[in-house]
Amino acid sequence: MIDLYGLGNALVDTEVEVGDEFLTEQDLIKGQMTLVDTERMTALTDQLKHLTMRKAGGGSAANTIYAAQALGLSTHYACRLADDDNGRHFHSEMNAAGIVTRAPSEPAQNGRRSGQCLVMITPDGQRTMCTDLGVSADLEINQVDAEALKSARGLYIEGYLAASPLSTQAAATCCQIATETQTEIALTLSDVSMISFFRDSLVSMLGNGIQTLFCNAEEALAWANTDRLDIAAKELADLAQELYITLGAQGARVITRHGSQDVAGEPLKPLDTNGAGDMFSGACLAARFQGADPVDAARFANKAAARVITQFGPRLHSVEAYQALKS
Repeated sequence: MIDLYGLGNALVDTEVEVGDEFLTEQDLIKGQMTLVDTERMTALTDQLKHLTMRKAGGGSAANTIYAAQALGLSTHYACRLADDDNGRHFHSEMNAAGIVTRAPSEPAQNGRRSGQCLVMITPDGQRTMCTDLGVSADLEINQVDAEALKSARGLYIEGYLAASPLSTQAAATCCQIATETQTEIALTLSDVSMISFFRDSLVSMLGNGIQTLFCNAEEALAWANTDRLDIAAKELADLAQELYITLGAQGARVITRHGSQDVAGEPLKPLDTNGAGDMFSGACLAARFQGADPVDAARFANKAAARVITQFGPRLHSVEAYQALKS
């Protein structure tokens, strides 16, 4: 038996610091993720090539699974990679952390390469992302190790998969398998853009309800089409036995069948908010699977998210850093 089976995009993040004026010039919505094609990605990176760029394995669910593994869980990760520099980089990082994932085998071609995410960080620490999914957009059920999934205690899915019909179907099928084997399902809404443009796909993943749902306040309000968080929380709580709404520096709101409780955050000045939500989910699931109650799990997840935003990148710089955080 494994603890957590993850399903999501496989991306290599390229981080670069930019000014707000660059986002305006490029007609990019600050703080949100925009899907782009290979041509658009090439044009953006060409304009930024004179700046320092940092490369690291990424992808929302991949970051969460990485954190969960480093914090003590046993994990698998299902994704799709091309056999190129980014694909090999991604697999090498996951494998080194002890996460079981398939090595890239699909030949890279024009327009058929491993996914890449350009993360543009403004001086206030906000990250604006452009994502070229590459072959990740075609994640299919045959990339899933069904036997490993059936043996898992939990399944974790990123909402970004809703952007692809093939990935949505793979996620929905995994949810069906998990339901049949009584594997707990956790899902993150991922981004307001997924709710705005791919809501029906998210609904198909949620099915008749799941164990755990993660989102931030902006996503919760968008889901319920309201400006009142209490109304949004009530609507989302109907979809999951445990709901975690992150509130930035204010912490998180935890809603279970036993009621609602706000858990204070740590008001640190962010250097880079990329990966904060992913870290929160990974730390929370790691704590829950190792015996913490929902409120204590959220407390630990707040601390973990606060730690990751004080550095560049969506992951801590070593497995040992996660273990030190846990201790």
